[in-house]
Amino acid sequence: MSAITGKDEVSKELVDVQLKLDAATAMLGQFDGAEVTRLIDPKLIHPSRWANRNEASFKSSDYENLKLEIESAGGVVQAIKVRPRAGKSGEFEIVFGHRRHRACLELGLLVLAVIEELTDVELFAQMDRENRQRADLRPFEQGVMYARALDEGLFTSLRKMSEALGVDVGNASKAMTLARLPAQLLAAFSTPLDLQQAWSANLSAALQKDPDVVLSRAAALAKMDPKPSAGHIFKELIGEGVVSNNTSMPEPVLIKGEGGRIGKIGFNPKKRTFEISLSGLDASQMKVVEKAIKTIIF
Repeated sequence: MSAITGKDEVSKELVDVQLKLDAATAMLGQFDGAEVTRLIDPKLIHPSRWANRNEASFKSSDYENLKLEIESAGGVVQAIKVRPRAGKSGEFEIVFGHRRHRACLELGLLVLAVIEELTDVELFAQMDRENRQRADLRPFEQGVMYARALDEGLFTSLRKMSEALGVDVGNASKAMTLARLPAQLLAAFSTPLDLQQAWSANLSAALQKDPDVVLSRAAALAKMDPKPSAGHIFKELIGEGVVSNNTSMPEPVLIKGEGGRIGKIGFNPKKRTFEISLSGLDASQMKVVEKAIKTIIF
């Protein structure tokens, strides 16, 4: 009887185990196809060699705001994606999420990541598609990425790359033109991130027509402090600005009059405005100043 009873109890336990196993299998089935994430030490994660983030993007207010959000949340809410690093056990390469990774690295926080085995082409395509969904990515950064992929032979041609990524070949070409501009020209701008895609054809044409003149203008603009606006710099470089049209940039003027009266006149190239300061005068001179300004404006 004891043997029979024991067998019955074992059978019951096996049935209970099978029921639990079926329930667990059903629960796991709900996550079929879902990507599994894990927390990783950011020191074990490395940027992709096709990373398109310019260093200036890590010094912007947008990046600082992102960093504050991650710090207040105690980590990233949206996982980055990585792939195992070839020949480096336990290390990973970023597919996308370079700014989120950098923020976690600087904050000393683990980074939430999806791990997926990808070929170089698959990594590049996923990085490009994810980055194009983000409004903060600049044409220059995109162009650097495209140029690097072609230079390293990831794609055989610009057209093949555009077809693989699903991007307009003309837009890709314009972005690459910005990325391949000479360093001397890029130095004229506060940051190459200010470059607009629509400027690529004019800048390229100006360089082809007379590179020495364009680079000379760029060198002069690079020394200006404060820097003019990006649009003003663009016009100067292609020969449509104030300076490039042979109108000399006025030096600040200091005028000393009688009775301690002083006038200061300067030109702000960034705002394209004259800045006038008059001291030592009283309110009775308002009409005189108004008349002088009207004489210039009208």
